[in-house]
Amino acid sequence: QVQLVESGGGLVQPGGSLRLSCAASGFTFSIYAMSWYRQAPGKERELVAAITSAGGSTNYADSVKGRFTISRDNAKNTVYLQMNSLKPEDTAVYYCNGALGLIDYWGQGTQVTVSS
Repeated sequence: QVQLVESGGGLVQPGGSLRLSCAASGFTFSIYAMSWYRQAPGKERELVAAITSAGGSTNYADSVKGRFTISRDNAKNTVYLQMNSLKPEDTAVYYCNGALGLIDYWGQGTQVTVSS
């Protein structure tokens, strides 16, 4: 069955870094656009970063541009989110998403907490 399993979340101090990973299985990963979303308490889920199927194009939310980098390894069926210069406002549950047309897959999420 389809699985997206996020890992790499945790507690980090402001200014620190984390690298999230999302391991995919059960579908043809290499033809899906992949994204990272986040949802903070009391807020709507928002798009953080996205990458095309071959990795040739990326886009980012304005709030993370220059600090976060999305990448993928189609040989490993994995998408990554490198997060640098973390701020308290980056605190949220981060979700991995795979999309192809009307097909939409979600992971269970990983908590990222930025606090001193």
